Amino acid sequence: MIYNDTIAAISTAPGVGGIGIIRVSGLDAVEIVDKVFKAASKKTLKEAPSHTIHYGHILNKDGRVIDEVLVMLMKAPKTFTREDVVEINCHGGPVPLEAVLMEVIRNGARLADSGEFTKRAFLNGRIDLAQVEAIMDIIEAKTEVSLSQAVNQLEGKLSKQIKEYQDMLIQIIARIEVSIDYPEYDEDEPLAEDFKDDIRALNDKLKQLLATADTGKMIREGVKTAIVGQPNVGKSSLLNALLEENKAIVTDIPGTTRDIVEAYLNIEGMPFLLLDTAGIRETEDIVEKIGVERSKESITQADVVLMLIDSSRELDQEEIALMNELKGRQVIFVLNKTDLTPVITQEILKAYTGDQPIVSISAMKQDGLNELRQAMKNFIVNKGISIGQEATISNQRQKQSLVKAIESLDKVSDTIDMGMPEDCIAIDLHDAYGHLGNIVGEALKDEIINELFTRFCLGK
Repeated sequence: MIYNDTIAAISTAPGVGGIGIIRVSGLDAVEIVDKVFKAASKKTLKEAPSHTIHYGHILNKDGRVIDEVLVMLMKAPKTFTREDVVEINCHGGPVPLEAVLMEVIRNGARLADSGEFTKRAFLNGRIDLAQVEAIMDIIEAKTEVSLSQAVNQLEGKLSKQIKEYQDMLIQIIARIEVSIDYPEYDEDEPLAEDFKDDIRALNDKLKQLLATADTGKMIREGVKTAIVGQPNVGKSSLLNALLEENKAIVTDIPGTTRDIVEAYLNIEGMPFLLLDTAGIRETEDIVEKIGVERSKESITQADVVLMLIDSSRELDQEEIALMNELKGRQVIFVLNKTDLTPVITQEILKAYTGDQPIVSISAMKQDGLNELRQAMKNFIVNKGISIGQEATISNQRQKQSLVKAIESLDKVSDTIDMGMPEDCIAIDLHDAYGHLGNIVGEALKDEIINELFTRFCLGK
């Protein structure tokens, strides 16, 4: 795809830094930058070979020097966008960056839309949509593990796996299409029986890939961990202790936390999204009541729940009711305030918790936190979450497309079992092929593509 316009944007993060980069991409990128850049060598960028760096100055229309720069020249097609790309390395203050960008725009470029450089890379065939999403995941990675997953996807591991499954479908579809077009060559045995096992085997592979969706999402977004319990059991103190910073307000007044406080915690490379919630109790306070409702919502959305219990006081009926509500969920029970005289022990608590893990801590004294981190890590181990070389489904869009592909193959198996004509089978096979193609961006609607790229910043 050839674009007639040239786009430009600041590609480095806002703020003050040593270096700031302005990226220019398009048909006239080299010509536009040549109008504002004067190389120390006196040569133009148009004369220079690709993938070279040039020292010089950016001048305004009056010939005044705006900034001393290094210009990186990359000519199509060996660039990120597969267009001519010029990157101007300026000093990293907002004033010189804005001044240089305005000169580039004044000489013929336009300001890029959000994610437009990456969008051009996609539309020009440089990367597929799964790799586009991987770029954003790399930018937003919280730990080494989430970064590793995103890099695997950017390298095309998921895309190659999807292509392999599509090739398997194509072989089956081709055999059916030939049978439909040339029925005189059909054998007595129905052709569908020949590839019935192939369909089931492929469907099993898709279901194995689908099984990675929830773990892939946890790695990308973090394991949602709701810290729940009654007021003043030490939820905010635990959050601060785990983070080793004063993230949440801690007081002796019950009901201090009214809204969800979120923070990321890195445990040996695995991201946990901690949710410090309002104390769960019956209350007439309208604001606190809203906070309690949000706490209950966070429990339903959490991957794992840390239920805090004050070990220095007896269990009350509200706590016992909450423990009953948590049955069937992944819960780590945390006995806090072990620095005080204990009233509740792990043995007493086991009568209510069954086989769920129990950890004793003192958030104030920071005792037992390593044991709690280990219990949280064990949740990951028990889930079988790991990063290898295998493909992984990492977001809801990919998951939905894969679910639809599986449903189409289920229909194929049902159609074969019912002895339906082969052209009916072909329809569902084509549907399965199309749903797999949606994962990597084949035949997606423009509005869906545009929505995906709005997640990116202007310079990406």
